[in-house]
Amino acid sequence: MNMYKILVVDKCCFSRFGLKTWFNQEAFREKGVIITEADNLQLAREMMVTWKPNLIIADFTSFITTLKNIRRLSLIHETQTTNTSIILLQSNHHTHIGDVSKNRGNIYILDKSIDLNELEIIIKKTIAQQDKEKTKKSALMPLLTLREERILKLWKDEAHNAYIARLMGISIKTVYTYKRNIRVKLGAGNRLSLFMNMS
Repeated sequence: MNMYKILVVDKCCFSRFGLKTWFNQEAFREKGVIITEADNLQLAREMMVTWKPNLIIADFTSFITTLKNIRRLSLIHETQTTNTSIILLQSNHHTHIGDVSKNRGNIYILDKSIDLNELEIIIKKTIAQQDKEKTKKSALMPLLTLREERILKLWKDEAHNAYIARLMGISIKTVYTYKRNIRVKLGAGNRLSLFMNMS
């Protein structure tokens, strides 16, 4: 079973403890939820980069007291990947948090006093949505060999053919052959349609 990783970011130890206790209920254990916490933005950003949580539940309101933390908050949003959803639980409305967040996808801005049943519905919705995305992407991948998958990832990351050839220990001509085979296997006429199908 795949683990669904949740990072709780909040200065208040009672809020973090409360959420961790709440996530220990049977409904979340069945879904393979694992939860960890951070009480500062530097640690939160490090965990986003290394641990790659599927969901971040955060109250950033208490971090907005210094300019340094406002900059870190912006960095956290830049670190967020398309695979990470964020639930912002605000103690009170803060314009800067709303402004930083409004142009990002997968973000819910909620009042911290939200009913736990409503919060559970939103969390289960994000889990189901990400499960659906994983199933959709994994349906494409079994067609490819491990080497093709690696080349496809490098290609998607916009690596140059010469770099791919050097990294894989093959010729540039072989890279082109791999790319052609990948497109054929995935039924894509060109690079654009290939990556549009994967997004």
